[in-house]
Amino acid sequence: MASAGERMHTLVERLYPLCRSITGDGVRATLEIVGEYVPLQVHEVATGTQVLDWTVPQEWNIRDAYIADAAGNRVVDFAASSLHVLGYSVPVSRTMPLAELRTHLHTLPDQPDWVPYRTSYYKPEWGFCLAQATLDALADGEYEVRIDSTLADGHLTYAEHVIPGQVPDEVIVSCHVCHPSLANDNLAGIAVATFLAKALAEQTPYYTYRFIYAPGTIGAITWLARNAERIDLVKHGLVLACAGDSGQLTYKQSRRGDAEIDRVMRHVLLASERPHRVTGFTPYGYDERQYCSPGFDLGVGSLSRTPYAGYAEYHTSADNPGFVSPEAMADTLAVCREAFAVLDGNRRFVNLSPYGEPQLGRRGLYDSLGGRSDAKQAQMAMLWVLSLSDGEHSLLDVAERSGLPFDTVAVAADALRGAGLIKA
Repeated sequence: MASAGERMHTLVERLYPLCRSITGDGVRATLEIVGEYVPLQVHEVATGTQVLDWTVPQEWNIRDAYIADAAGNRVVDFAASSLHVLGYSVPVSRTMPLAELRTHLHTLPDQPDWVPYRTSYYKPEWGFCLAQATLDALADGEYEVRIDSTLADGHLTYAEHVIPGQVPDEVIVSCHVCHPSLANDNLAGIAVATFLAKALAEQTPYYTYRFIYAPGTIGAITWLARNAERIDLVKHGLVLACAGDSGQLTYKQSRRGDAEIDRVMRHVLLASERPHRVTGFTPYGYDERQYCSPGFDLGVGSLSRTPYAGYAEYHTSADNPGFVSPEAMADTLAVCREAFAVLDGNRRFVNLSPYGEPQLGRRGLYDSLGGRSDAKQAQMAMLWVLSLSDGEHSLLDVAERSGLPFDTVAVAADALRGAGLIKA
């Protein structure tokens, strides 16, 4: 049977050819495929809908696009890659000289074999993206230019997958579904989020987990606008992006900087001894900046490997399925699962025998450690939990102060609770 990493990579390969944007059938097709893995509730929000300070734009769809030379050869062809068309290009059907056409062409002179990703969402424009080497090979002359697209009133599409927990308080996991053929920046995050949802659905989590698949910026803003009245239920959150490259893990903290998800991610990454970086919040990047905007100020951080714009292949045709690996996505998934296990198990307890150290031996707690290779560590975990169970300190506080692994502390707390020495 294929590993989780291999299955995530297969999902990336399936999604890669689709032409996604902030609206349109490419987003719907993407969500339809994701829906084969986890059930989704799909939402359609009409063009013109006011969402906070924004307005849902017209819907963009494209069927074909190309530049053809005088002999009819397609020198640039949308059918070969969805990156070849400037995102949200208005329709065009003309013949023009190369000198005029050049003003509508986008290349990467420093990477002459790569095709850039460019968009013009909120300014009517048209254009093509191509390799500089392709442009250099074009002869002067007339070229047929055609973009068969529509920009008309329609809808913005996003989807949710909810895993009910023991409490209605929520953890949101958000990924963007608006980029076309970009494997790391977009698709790896979608794949990790989807397989994280599958893993959590096999458990009975404490929190309710809400997975949000939405176009970047306008999608997250739309979700916030439509959920403003229940936003207090959101206690923690994580944005997933750039989740499949070979770089070390990078966690970007929430705007608060001391949100519980920030502490959990720092603890898990440090305890795992994985190479990693923890960076402060900046109001630029992915949708953490929407969730953390001061009016909402949610405790939402962002997990990636190499951050946006931090690798040469970013927003180019070189960000293809070969650039991401099953192993890297599996590692990102594992860190998410470890972090959410800590988040789900982080409780505050009260010591029911706080005057002096309770006798652990007569309650069988020492006997339960017999034969364990980590008996000394487990014993210390019990003593630390008893010492800090004052209703103010959480198990994560215990782990951080004692230097013990969180799972060791959580097991100790379970044993103490079972013996009637602590209560939540």
